[in-house]
Amino acid sequence: MDTGFSRGRNMGTRLALGEWLPDQPGAVGTLQKASNVIPIASGYAPFPRLVDYSQAASEDLTAVFAGRRSNTSIFFAGGASKLFKLDPTDFSLDDVSKTGGYSSSYPWDFVQFGSSIIAANGTEKLQTWVLNSSSQFADLDTAAPVARYVTVVRDFVVCGNISGAENRVQWSDINDETNWTAGTSSQSDYQNLPDGGAIHGITGGEFGLILLDRSIVRMSYIGSPLFFQFDSISRNRGCLEPGSITQSGQTTFFLSDDGFYSCAGESLTPIGAEKVNRWFFQDASPSTLSTISASTDPVRNIVVWAYDSNDGGRSLLIYNWQLNRWSHGKTTARALSAAATTGETLESIDSISASIDTLDTSLDSPQWAGGKLIFAASVGAKIATFTGASSSALFETGDFGDANPSMVTLARPLVDGGSASVAAFSRNLLGTSVSFGSRTAADSDNRVPLRSLGKYHRLQVEPTGTWKAAVAVDVEMTGAGTR
Repeated sequence: MDTGFSRGRNMGTRLALGEWLPDQPGAVGTLQKASNVIPIASGYAPFPRLVDYSQAASEDLTAVFAGRRSNTSIFFAGGASKLFKLDPTDFSLDDVSKTGGYSSSYPWDFVQFGSSIIAANGTEKLQTWVLNSSSQFADLDTAAPVARYVTVVRDFVVCGNISGAENRVQWSDINDETNWTAGTSSQSDYQNLPDGGAIHGITGGEFGLILLDRSIVRMSYIGSPLFFQFDSISRNRGCLEPGSITQSGQTTFFLSDDGFYSCAGESLTPIGAEKVNRWFFQDASPSTLSTISASTDPVRNIVVWAYDSNDGGRSLLIYNWQLNRWSHGKTTARALSAAATTGETLESIDSISASIDTLDTSLDSPQWAGGKLIFAASVGAKIATFTGASSSALFETGDFGDANPSMVTLARPLVDGGSASVAAFSRNLLGTSVSFGSRTAADSDNRVPLRSLGKYHRLQVEPTGTWKAAVAVDVEMTGAGTR
């Protein structure tokens, strides 16, 4: 930005809270931090806090899933040795494992097929729970495979990474999840994929998308005698981590060796290139990248990845696929999940909090209404939902100013429904490390007095109050001149 300042001249400018592009240098003016927020068309909205939804299970959870039947939602969850079902009367997580339980180092993968909830963990035969009739999970069928991943493609239950054949895809008979025996009277069969390495996940719908270590394959139903056709979409790029895979509609999102991609069944689209890819690989802990978890938020139309960061905490990477824009945040969530609420009474809410006055989630929240879509996660042994108050947000602008010294004297944050605290940092050389002091709250006239001298300036902006959108900051500067 060329301000053209001369000594003593005042100038105002508006700094839009534009696209967060951490892969780009701050010198080009791009937003350097957009923490605990969601990208919207004009700025950013607050990201909600995570609050407890269930009581604690008897072990930590590796997966959460919500089945649905006749407008009734039922939460399921899985741990290393057990499967659980949420009791909507007291929010307990009841052990509904098959007799003897389980033993697996892989997280559970769930899918619903008609009235059946089907679960895979790479160690046991596919497990099933029939809504409105089951009292515990059981083997789906004596011929059902042991698989790590399960989905539904057209009218078939499809699973991948079969025990003893990590490159194998296997499917049930048409409209019959209990028949896994191939033959003249059945469309059940399997296919080994010859290249690409191990299968890291499968997404379903009208077609299947098989994500392998080094390739992406489309699975399309063609009828008898072959049943499915397998077409390679990518032969040299695959999925880096199974937990990074999530789906919205027919679009699949995932992490590859060089960053984030989406695929709607025809080709791969790079969504993180020159935006967040380098930043992510620098921020993520490489030794625990396998703990990454992904899901879509069905209400806010965003994809969210949770992962271990190098600072020892748990971080979020947030992508608005409609705007092709990103943000980030911090969390305690482990396994993310799109879900739907069960519907609660005031009496059942007592199981979570002894007083409605101390609830972390408003009684007006969709969390308490049955069948409403929500964004959920596991936190230790509990199910939690992103339905709390706004998380503490923070923005950091890119550099503004030029080679002429100037002083930032005033900031006016443009925050719909609230205001902000602001701090300024100035430097004469772009090589000087950026280090902000304490932030100053806006006064009753929404003015933040500042005094920061240098050639290049940055602002930190922390929205306050019950804000709805952070849009921009109006800044006043005075040309300082030189001697």
